[in-house]
Formats: sequence, C-alpha cells, structure tokens
Amino acid sequence: ATARAAAGHHWQHTEFMLADLLDLTSRLLTDFRNANRPEKAPQQEYPEPVWRPGQPSEKQRKKKARKEHAEARAGYLRIVAQVTPQHAEKG
Repeated sequence: ATARAAAGHHWQHTEFMLADLLDLTSRLLTDFRNANRPEKAPQQEYPEPVWRPGQPSEKQRKKKARKEHAEARAGYLRIVAQVTPQHAEKG
C-alpha cells in the first residue's frame, strides 16, 4: 500500500492483470476478425492498449511533443546561424 501511494495510484495487481487480459482479448478478437475477413476487405488495426497508471495522458504527451519540437527548432536555427549567417532568421 505504501509503494502504491508513493507511485500515485491505487491500482493493485489484479487491476493490472485485468487490463492485460482486456488488451490480449481485444488483440485476439482483432486477429480473429482479420483471419475471417473477406479477401478484399482491409485489415483491421490492433486497438490501443488500456490506460494504466504511470502512463502519460494524451495532454501530457502533446505538451512534451511541443516542447521537444521547440527545442529541436531552436537547435536547428542555432546551427543555421553558425554555419550560414546570411540565412539566419532575424528576430
């Protein structure tokens, strides 16, 4: 209980096992549907796994991606400014 409280969630081992079971069942269902689909029908993609504690939310992932994009852009502009000062963006 102390470790779960420190981790910031209340899930126990059984909840994690149920989430794994749900993921595996949905993958099995997708495999069954793909094996028995008509020849010209498109293949179904696997469903997204069930959320588990400790995984970032969609909002957190987008925020991290924006931050990484901004850092990469700044690094690119810094290199361009050093290598070719005439092409460096002003302002």
